[in-house]
Amino acid sequence: MKKSHRNWIIVISIAIPALVGYLIYRPIAEAGHDNWVYSLPHLNAWLNATTSLLLLAGLYFIKTGRINQHKFCMLAAFTLGCIFLVSYIIYHSTVPSTSYGGIGLIRNLYYVLLLTHILLAIVVVPFVLLALYHALKGNVPSHKKIVKIAYPVWLYVSISGVLVYLMISPYYH
Repeated sequence: MKKSHRNWIIVISIAIPALVGYLIYRPIAEAGHDNWVYSLPHLNAWLNATTSLLLLAGLYFIKTGRINQHKFCMLAAFTLGCIFLVSYIIYHSTVPSTSYGGIGLIRNLYYVLLLTHILLAIVVVPFVLLALYHALKGNVPSHKKIVKIAYPVWLYVSISGVLVYLMISPYYH
């Protein structure tokens, strides 16, 4: 791997969570929100659900030797992940965070799910970028090695994103 490519992967892997963290924890002016922004969590849930399906289809296709279909599914999942990130940033840069209103055990479950989702979403970024890089370069052995880590984590993040949405959506304004 070229040093410049590795450096870009590192920069992107640090910049994404830093930007998201900044947007979530900075003060937001309440006035001037367009109504369409409030539909973004629903879009994000759809993007995560579709990504999960594409990841599962991609696994099926690679296991059955259908390389072109596998590539399509994985590139589509990556593209939806990028669209999700833009949508997520737009939403969190314009709308205050929603508090979870559940109580008891379900509240604890929600926060465990949310915490693991957030932490693994941060961790998976460089692995997905490395897997994509090696796939595009045709370095199948390196791609396979990285995917053993990246794939299950990415699938967990996409599925847990939908579950987090389903749990918090009743509390959206």
